[in-house]
Amino acid sequence: MPSEGTVIQHAYSPLPQRVRAGLEEGFSRLAGVDELIVDLPHTPPRALDADGDQEQLGNVTVTHRIAEAPGDGESVRWHYVEAGPADGPVVVFLHGVPDSWWQWHYALEALGSDHHCLAIDLKGYGQSEKGTGDFRQEGVAIQLEALLDQLRIERFSLITHDRGTPVGDHLVARAGDRVVRYGRGQQHLWHLNPELHPQQAMFTSPEAPSMLADARRFVATAYLLLTERAVNASDLARTVQEFGHDGISTAVPRYFHSSSFRQEWIERRTRLIPRWTCPVLLLQGAGDPLQPREFYTDPEVLAHLPEGSGVHLFDSGHFWPFEAPEETVAVLRAFLTQ
Repeated sequence: MPSEGTVIQHAYSPLPQRVRAGLEEGFSRLAGVDELIVDLPHTPPRALDADGDQEQLGNVTVTHRIAEAPGDGESVRWHYVEAGPADGPVVVFLHGVPDSWWQWHYALEALGSDHHCLAIDLKGYGQSEKGTGDFRQEGVAIQLEALLDQLRIERFSLITHDRGTPVGDHLVARAGDRVVRYGRGQQHLWHLNPELHPQQAMFTSPEAPSMLADARRFVATAYLLLTERAVNASDLARTVQEFGHDGISTAVPRYFHSSSFRQEWIERRTRLIPRWTCPVLLLQGAGDPLQPREFYTDPEVLAHLPEGSGVHLFDSGHFWPFEAPEETVAVLRAFLTQ
């Protein structure tokens, strides 16, 4: 295992010229954010779900669950959506920013017929806990593990996206052989460049809570900047609703005040990746301007992962669960049943 000093001395990965051009193109799209906001469907506040409330996704009925599990000295309130047979293989889904359990509704609809699916609102998001407490990536992973213990889930596969992935990295390192497979989505891994995480300064700025409080504008900006393919207006509208719940604008920045991208990078390379034991499938949008595909197809990266690991590049930008739902479902099903 490399020492932390070795990693700190390791140079940041250079940016390919193609990536610099992609960044310029992506940021140029933001001129159209006002137009996108106007075109979005009306998004009135959505009432909180009660434990046991049901929702129909295609042919699959999902159930909203509220659970109190140990954490923060007493307990943490979690909201998650459950689908599929209780005796089916368990799949846990973690979303990113600015999303919620809804990010995985296409997967729940497709996999809920034969898998026991749990799509969780991360702490600080959606309808989960937003009070002060431990918002370190590792701390939230410990609390998620406590939730899974309370639900008596012994073995599970994990699928993540964006900022749900650093929490997932810690959870997989902690849970060991309990994790059957890890579909690791859309987050920096072995390579890093400071130019590719401007959101760190954005989320730790004094203006962050007021910026996040305008859920409609924030969601429109994120999706306009980072997508290559059209996203259904209904998905954007529901994303705005789920990101508009009270408390999110002050809770989400706590993650960024509790760690840095560099700290996460060091932890992955020194103590997390060496503890992963299950096959890992890197799931990346080929056109994401902030996460160059070269960083994931580098043979050196796969050499650090457990046997049976691989990479899949979606023909999309950052938000492939919505940009490429059919491809997403096909890739996830193949990975989970291989």
